[in-house]
Amino acid sequence: MIVERKRRAMRSFDFWWRHALTASLVPVLLGTVYAYTVVEHIRWSLFLAMLLASFLIQTATNLFNEYYDYVRGLDTKDSVGIGGTIVHDGATPRFVMSLALGAYAIALLLGVYICCESSWWLAVIGACFMLIGYLYTGGPYPIAASPFGEIFAGLCMGGGITCITYFIQTGEVTWQCFWLSMPIVLLIGLILTSNNIRDRVGDEANGRKTLAILLGHRGAVRFMAIIFAIA
Repeated sequence: MIVERKRRAMRSFDFWWRHALTASLVPVLLGTVYAYTVVEHIRWSLFLAMLLASFLIQTATNLFNEYYDYVRGLDTKDSVGIGGTIVHDGATPRFVMSLALGAYAIALLLGVYICCESSWWLAVIGACFMLIGYLYTGGPYPIAASPFGEIFAGLCMGGGITCITYFIQTGEVTWQCFWLSMPIVLLIGLILTSNNIRDRVGDEANGRKTLAILLGHRGAVRFMAIIFAIA
């Protein structure tokens, strides 16, 4: 029965798509397009490696989120949102964790290739990003339970991935690239804010202190409107 549930989860396109949202792809596309305006050519192998690595890291981060939210009792059959692999699709927690670690392993191999073709300093940055991805919901003090989730997610995924993608194509990072990524930084942060507004009541009951909880529903909605306008 467990094997059949695993197969059913693996066959579901929706299962994969909801765990690898466009927020992992847009920064890579943005950094690559901007790099093209500078060097007027694209190293396609690096582009594809970065695209897949980013895809896998966000997939793993969301699977870690699935696992730890279920373990901590935050995800139930009544939960809404992108989650539900365990409580709705019937996948086991162990299977979800295995998928997350597998995605990290493949991303690590892709990272080695990217470093070989660009700079080994990226190994340090990539390792930090992967650690943040795990600590976002894992560990004793999850980032997702604090008011800083939007900052970490926006800067790492929006700013960090855009700048890394630009660097592996051009060999440099510029302030122009960083400022170009700022709308993506803000919009990715707002994805977390909107999720936290939706989950505010349940999160507060479980002791979380997200920005949406601290601002309250009306304050969080106003915050979203202001940041969206700035973006």
